[in-house]
Amino acid sequence: MDDAVFRRRESEVRGYCRSFPAVFTTAAGSLLRAEDGREWLDLFCGAGALSYGHNPPCATEAMIAYLRSGGIGHSLDLHTAAKRRFLATFEEVVLVPRNLDYKVQFTGPTGTNAVEAAFKLARKATGRTVIAAFTNGYHGASLGALAATGNAHMRRAAGVPLAHTVFLPFDGYLGSGLDTIAVIERQLADASGGLDLPAAVVVETVQAEGGINVAGIAWLRRLQELCRRHGILLIVDDVQAGCGRTGQFFSFELADIQPDLVCLSKAIGGNGQPLSLVLIRRELDLWKPAEHNGTFRGNNLAFVAGEAVLRRHWADPEFPAGIARRSAQLMAALRAMRDAHPEAELRVRGRGLIAGLDCRRGEIAETVSRLAFARGVVVERCGPEDQVVKFLPALDIPPEQLARALELVAGCVADALATPVAV
Repeated sequence: MDDAVFRRRESEVRGYCRSFPAVFTTAAGSLLRAEDGREWLDLFCGAGALSYGHNPPCATEAMIAYLRSGGIGHSLDLHTAAKRRFLATFEEVVLVPRNLDYKVQFTGPTGTNAVEAAFKLARKATGRTVIAAFTNGYHGASLGALAATGNAHMRRAAGVPLAHTVFLPFDGYLGSGLDTIAVIERQLADASGGLDLPAAVVVETVQAEGGINVAGIAWLRRLQELCRRHGILLIVDDVQAGCGRTGQFFSFELADIQPDLVCLSKAIGGNGQPLSLVLIRRELDLWKPAEHNGTFRGNNLAFVAGEAVLRRHWADPEFPAGIARRSAQLMAALRAMRDAHPEAELRVRGRGLIAGLDCRRGEIAETVSRLAFARGVVVERCGPEDQVVKFLPALDIPPEQLARALELVAGCVADALATPVAV
């Protein structure tokens, strides 16, 4: 592998390339290829940005046609025909069928920028400063979003105090016998509880980086009810768990709630194109012109690719059923891995096509990921100690490819548990 220029010139901050050492050249669907001819089944999919696989034909063909037509690429927040088509399709295919009346804000192209915008708007709307986040939550690496991120390793990198946030216990964080909504309610009701009334509560319905921790349906409903009763805005960070990852387009649909603000990124760009949105309850759209902006909030290729996958997949009422079938296949395979090694006390977590196998020890999960890469599968890790093997397959991965990948991972789990430090 010729990686000399990367080692010579690229910052030491690089991360994923250390776990997956190869020089990649081409990709299609759930297959990744390197310049030396090796091939992998990809169950990581760009940390969820490639929910329709690599280079989905509908998006690729639309982008090529757009470029050949001389379509505008960069447009700030100018009106463009590409943006109009994206917004009209998003309205028709996503919002109207779900009876959601959100305004759409295009932020800078990263998920963390959508989170920053949501925090700023919540503070503006309420006149309060504190954002309440949850234990094990992850919301981004810029300072405002990082302040609401629980991971100590990432927080230490800030170099400054991270303020104006408080942390609340996520569903199940204090054990199955403790009701964390009741704990939060008690703190808010107690004049000596030490919890200032927040501007907003930000939550991931499935905590991806935090270890695939799934919030219960009843818990989410009670969280919304608590927020409404106290005049707190509810922000759902759907950057990684949204756009179909949990089975429906929005991760909160199963709970039948309607957040005040929703952050979307990653898969909304259609083909890995950078794009981020904040969905804003209409009466909360209090921004003055240019009060939050960004040079790259007009990525027209992302509008084109995003519109193409919405038309191709989410206009099809049968698409969620396909996700459900693949989810059942994934979960069954993970439970079989767990049941094959009762002494290891492995745990299966997830919803839809975001799942995790908790190996209890970081070195075991690291060995599983390393062995899997050596045998032709890309899987990443997550959790406080990177102890969870994380699965984010494409929403339309062929079942036979998913089966083959999971079969290989099962062998890696067995070998890692037998000799955790062996390659």
